[in-house]
Amino acid sequence: MQAAEYDVLVVGGDIAGMEAATMLGDMGFNVLLVEEEPSIGGIMISLSKVFPTTDCASCISSPKVSTVAHHQNVRLMTYAEVKEVKREDGSFRATVVQKARYVHPEDCTGCLKCEQACPMIVPHEFNQGFVGRKAAYVPFDTAYPRSAVIDLENCIFCGACERVCPTSAIDFMQKDETEEVRASAVILATGGKLFPMERKEEFGYRKISNVINGLQMERLLAPTRPFNTVLRPSDGKIPGRIGYVLCAGSRDATLGNPYCSRICCMYSIKQAILLMGALPLVDVVIHYMDIRAFGKGYEEFYRQAVDMGVQLVRERVAELTELENGDVLLKAEDTGTGRIVEERYDMVVLAAGILPEKHNSVAISGLGYSTDHVGFIQPVADSVGETETAEGVFAAGLGTGPKDIVDTIAEADAAASSCASYITERAKKQKTERMLEELR
Repeated sequence: MQAAEYDVLVVGGDIAGMEAATMLGDMGFNVLLVEEEPSIGGIMISLSKVFPTTDCASCISSPKVSTVAHHQNVRLMTYAEVKEVKREDGSFRATVVQKARYVHPEDCTGCLKCEQACPMIVPHEFNQGFVGRKAAYVPFDTAYPRSAVIDLENCIFCGACERVCPTSAIDFMQKDETEEVRASAVILATGGKLFPMERKEEFGYRKISNVINGLQMERLLAPTRPFNTVLRPSDGKIPGRIGYVLCAGSRDATLGNPYCSRICCMYSIKQAILLMGALPLVDVVIHYMDIRAFGKGYEEFYRQAVDMGVQLVRERVAELTELENGDVLLKAEDTGTGRIVEERYDMVVLAAGILPEKHNSVAISGLGYSTDHVGFIQPVADSVGETETAEGVFAAGLGTGPKDIVDTIAEADAAASSCASYITERAKKQKTERMLEELR
């Protein structure tokens, strides 16, 4: 099979992958960007605001989505998976599987008629399960491509979507397609995920209805939120008192994640500020081990939250218990006095830590990069900018370690710059070798 040729293969279409692909495309390199989800955008496009400016997250990421989607030097493959990457003749050969959407994106207008006609309702991943989606659905309002997907696992094959589609875009006979590609370099932007709080059994996540994680609170606060305001999951009540538990799943060697996840303090403080704007009568209490306001303007942001009335108490939370009316009883140790204290909340938010996304680890493990004991990709010892993880392989974003959006974009730019230098130097070296061979 003749493999398509590219200068760079970017694995992952989150903010890091989009930034790297755009920068390389602007430099004239031919880029293939592969994203496993039906739309590019990653976690950032689902957030409410960014800290410390409280600018709209989607307003920042959506223009980047549009830029990379329409860039003349970037080819975008969504709902696709890199199955294997191996070195071959000084470059990389990758097997990419384009998964069947059962909808032809070039024909789909995103009219949502298939979604409206579909009778099957399942939890909506983008909205963290607070509301449902159909088995035939467009991932979210600002998705790119704005094309429907048929979730075959939950489809009952009633044919309702096919009958109402005005462009006959739905095709249940569609199959996965495999494509071979070659690239001179690879950038890994495989992203991260929240620590699975189910592992911390004493916090009752997914067992106590009104205990949620930080990303779920993001969806309740976002402009594209599923409800008109912040409501607690169990009964739709507007919460009057909300507690936060910091370092949930971070800085805990017993859970296998001894790292500080860096962003948890700041996204919790950001959410507390947004909550006090959305619910003027709410009390927000943040239970913390240490506050780490490490970036530019972050200390001032923290002070702003305190001035607004956000309460921060230094306590180590031991247990969460559900009460009869759905409230949550929080038991903690005051680390200053050693006293055991109890607090009652309408909702509790677990500021879950960050882990690397491992869904592509098997496919790309042959590239020769190394990871630490948690799974974060490690740079080679003499890497310029600490983005090169093996010869010709660069990494950026949450896959290399917990970081905020500013650092993610900076690292993506550094990875793209290092990648461009590598390709240029490699081309010069090959040209010199050919000239020497001709002289012989």
